[in-house]
Amino acid sequence: MVTRGCRSPFVPCPPSQHVSSHNPKRHPMSETTSQPKAPALSHAPGTFCWWEIITSDLERSRSFYSELFGWSYTENPIGEGRVYVSFQQEGHDVAATYELTPEMKAQGGRPHWFSYIATEDARATTEKVREHGGTVMMEPFDVFDLGSMAILQDPTGAVFAIWQAKAHPGAGLVGEVNTVCWNELATRDAATATAFYRDVFGYEIGTMETPSGPYTLLQQGEAMRGGILQMTDEWPEGIPTHWMPYVNVADCDDTARRAKTLGATLLVPPTDIPPVGRFSVIKDPGGAVFSIIRLNEPA
Repeated sequence: MVTRGCRSPFVPCPPSQHVSSHNPKRHPMSETTSQPKAPALSHAPGTFCWWEIITSDLERSRSFYSELFGWSYTENPIGEGRVYVSFQQEGHDVAATYELTPEMKAQGGRPHWFSYIATEDARATTEKVREHGGTVMMEPFDVFDLGSMAILQDPTGAVFAIWQAKAHPGAGLVGEVNTVCWNELATRDAATATAFYRDVFGYEIGTMETPSGPYTLLQQGEAMRGGILQMTDEWPEGIPTHWMPYVNVADCDDTARRAKTLGATLLVPPTDIPPVGRFSVIKDPGGAVFSIIRLNEPA
């Protein structure tokens, strides 16, 4: 992994809509034999290592993200006429997108970003999730020689995956411009979520005071892995607990403007987060929600 060590942003006001759901019965990662496009360093356990954009319109998703971030892409057939699209930045895999199946749509599946956390032992981590009140939505399974994964849900409702890497370590670039630099859990029970992720992944817990209240930091030594945001009563009731990825950008306002031109909706317009940077929350043309952030240089 290549990373600059992103500092933690926080969301001072809620996005108007974010619906995340996942069908545990089948996952496209299990059907692709694609290999990373360039060598990448391994991700330490507890590091967010991969992201998928699950969409209702694959062609539109592929076009939107490739144009917005300048990502190249590789199309990987996964059977039944379906395709798993891997995005690349500077020759390194950075994310992927695939389309909701009719079954997933019938069960209420909606477009969303989906995050993976690295682990050394998928089965052991899955057992820890059970022990600490989480739900196992899909038991650990091998993805050819690429790695092993499981799909899990924390006690407050957020769904995520774990990845035990083999041939595919995950994203080859993290924290650079036009790649994911931060991951934030928005939950209505920050205390329960904090205890869960601490106990399952061994994170140390830090806090940062913000205008909207305390912000929880998930750390491993000096490395910050993610943040936890307490959802207040100001958030619409329909927004579930979810992990939000932040993509590092060189110019927040320009990227937000271009996203809107490409058919996206700005749920939160470009907004300063002193002293961290300037961010915006975006709903892509298919309905998946993510954030962008232009980070301030260290003082």
